[in-house]
Amino acid sequence: MRSPVPRFRDVERQASGLQPVQCLPPCHERQNIMWFIKDACGIVCAIITWLLVFFAEFVVLFVMLIPSKNLTYSLVNGTLFNSLAFLALASHFRAMCTDPGAVPKGNATKEYIESLQLKPGQVVYKCPKCCSIKPDRAHHCSVCKRCIRKMDHHCPWVNNCVGENNQKYFVLFTMYISLISLHALVMVVFHFLYCFEDDWTKCSTFSPPSTVILLILLCFESLLFLIFTSVMFGTQIHSICTDETGIEKLKSEDHTWEKTPSWEAMKSAFGGALSIAWLRPFTDLSCQKDTLDPVPMFPQGEIIEEDVIEIPLEPH
Repeated sequence: MRSPVPRFRDVERQASGLQPVQCLPPCHERQNIMWFIKDACGIVCAIITWLLVFFAEFVVLFVMLIPSKNLTYSLVNGTLFNSLAFLALASHFRAMCTDPGAVPKGNATKEYIESLQLKPGQVVYKCPKCCSIKPDRAHHCSVCKRCIRKMDHHCPWVNNCVGENNQKYFVLFTMYISLISLHALVMVVFHFLYCFEDDWTKCSTFSPPSTVILLILLCFESLLFLIFTSVMFGTQIHSICTDETGIEKLKSEDHTWEKTPSWEAMKSAFGGALSIAWLRPFTDLSCQKDTLDPVPMFPQGEIIEEDVIEIPLEPH
């Protein structure tokens, strides 16, 4: 379920003690602009991820499949591996370049709070770092420099936060990487057995020492990727089904929100009822845009100074 706007809390209470930063009035944020975090570490990690996939492609194609004498074996495994690799990279790109659920900057104005039509006595919290009214279950990311709805964690390998709008793509990325890693390991084992039975000079276009080194590197890479992404995939599915993000578990936060049933949570995270679209990183989430939290189209007054705002009670 999308996190509702009328419910607010700030689990990062210690942030209120920080020195306030200078906030600008809210301005229109164009939703059509591609989301991209300019973080050096994240960009390097993302590039390394793509290079490792391309290395696996090189070894699988030019060391194992193309030199193979069995055309059917090469075609079937080549098609399967390349399809999974393409889906993995597409999922990585979508996870990296999709807004994870950033709260509009600088909307902590009196006019904006009044437009929320909150109940008397209700308390809302302003993030002192990005000057935004923090919805329930939103957390501030120091790398993205934004408050993110249902933030699970910031992943440098996708150079982005994993939040309510891009969790599907992150889950697909980990799933497809684990599948191509398993596939590569199986092919490496079969290739070693084939080379042991046959002449090493005939089982690859490379020299025997080069072939062994490339296969060992691919085996090591695939094993590490398989372990890491399988754990991440299981963790993300468990997080979705229990309706509790990684950061909420880490901080042992009280469940002040109404928990969503597991199957409904899965449908919400993957954008609808069970279908082939769940496995496609090209489909957008049908409930991605939250109409309850419109982006301000123009400045709406001065930023309030208080970090904790209580809606005054109506006079009797």
